[in-house]
Amino acid sequence: MAPPGGGNGDASTDEPSEVAAAVDEYDEGLSSALESALAGRSGVVAVGVPLGLLPPVLAARRRTDDDEPWRIACRPGAVDALGRAVVLGTAVAEAVAAGEFELRTLADDAGRGGAADTETAGRPLAFATPDRVDAVAGPGSARTLVSETSGETASAAFGAAAARFDAATPATVGMPPRTRLLDAARETLDDRFADDVAAIFDALDHGAVGRTGTVTDRTLLVALAARHDHLFRDLRQWVDGGGNRGDGNEGDAADRGAEDRVASGEDRVAAGEDRVAVAPGQELTADRRALVERELIESIRVPTGPGRPLLRLRAVDEALLRAEPTEVLSVLRGRFALPLDGNGTPRSGAGGAGRRPVWDRK
Repeated sequence: MAPPGGGNGDASTDEPSEVAAAVDEYDEGLSSALESALAGRSGVVAVGVPLGLLPPVLAARRRTDDDEPWRIACRPGAVDALGRAVVLGTAVAEAVAAGEFELRTLADDAGRGGAADTETAGRPLAFATPDRVDAVAGPGSARTLVSETSGETASAAFGAAAARFDAATPATVGMPPRTRLLDAARETLDDRFADDVAAIFDALDHGAVGRTGTVTDRTLLVALAARHDHLFRDLRQWVDGGGNRGDGNEGDAADRGAEDRVASGEDRVAAGEDRVAVAPGQELTADRRALVERELIESIRVPTGPGRPLLRLRAVDEALLRAEPTEVLSVLRGRFALPLDGNGTPRSGAGGAGRRPVWDRK
């Protein structure tokens, strides 16, 4: 699985992802100390957990054989951010689905008394079991992990943490569990694509890619699908959680109309109230066009009878085709960082004069 920590994993002109920025707020030594302090403990109750410390908590849980779920009450916004973080979000959702985590969100405590930039006063953060409590204390770069093992003190702290957790609001991760996501990829697309996605999830840091910058998680998924010649419709269906089946109207002239139908609920197949998608399928269109403009992929028209044709994604850049799955993100960032022509303006891509029909391929 992905190692704890954030960062983009390689040099890039992209701005850091939401998770990477949150992780960078905490010293690597503190994250390592927290993982070591929690690993192997049963029935952990954690309150006030920020997004940036979810990776070491997750890593510690993976090192722990415990049938009892860890009760995690996050700060406001942390669980919501997981819905925009495909690597960390799917990992945390997997832990919830497996009964390893129970997630809740605390009420906004920004107005509490005390210094706003300290963990102990404005935003108390503690990890407790009946025999030990660990607290993150101190401002900014001076944060440190403070532990207490005195029976009476630890027991009281555990009770206080449990009470705060009970008062928090149950939360749902806006990403599917990783196993569920990969199973759906095999069913909707194929085993090779699912294996590529699994390899990337296993290799990337939790904050390696997000929803910001020129290369997003959606850009990465479109490029992966193009390496295996998948239909754009099928990729959108998978990314949209099975709801966006489309109607074949995927040409440039019809993109806006098709997306309006998806956004309004038309062409959507009900998948139950627990349906959770990686992203709305229609959001992939901008990423597809950007990849075509940079001549990384083609969108090939596939006639299907009456009506507009489907689009088949096909990778045409040699480096993208030859890269190992774990290298694809670096290839994309390298290509997007280069000017498209001498003056840095976009040149006409593989589909600039109209997409090449499937019967006209070489």
